[in-house]
Amino acid sequence: MSDRVSRREWLAGMARLVAGGSVMGAIVARRPAAGADAQRKIVVYKDPSCGCCTKWVPTLKAAGFTVETHDRNDMDAFKDSVGVPVALRSCHTGVAGRFLVEGHVPAADLARLLAKPPAGVVGLAVPGMPAGSPGMEMGGRRDRYDVLAFRANGATSVFASHA
Repeated sequence: MSDRVSRREWLAGMARLVAGGSVMGAIVARRPAAGADAQRKIVVYKDPSCGCCTKWVPTLKAAGFTVETHDRNDMDAFKDSVGVPVALRSCHTGVAGRFLVEGHVPAADLARLLAKPPAGVVGLAVPGMPAGSPGMEMGGRRDRYDVLAFRANGATSVFASHA
């Protein structure tokens, strides 16, 4: 018996949970983790024409993550369906285990979240597209930015700061 869930099944499950009013349930993975490999896997949903999303993926692979990508032309609808708060949105969304990963989150921060998740946190986000964040390299320009941890109720806290 395979523990692999099809994209259609996953999305249908997410839609049912969101429709039921459970944002937390909408972002909890529909299958159990299967050891260390599952902890190092991320599924990335991105617009097919977005170059920075495409550049973010190799930074994850270089850090040892297994990355599966899906191009979508309806990213806002997808973000709505999985519960990404509007104020935290960026260009791409990842799902790693039971966590959402929104925007240009550094792989080291994602690894830290997966290794020791803070209580109540459902995801990490880098709102916008700060220069110098992974996938947003612009020569020597580096904006200061925070990686925000967020909860199902929308509350945020700074998970990491980068300069």
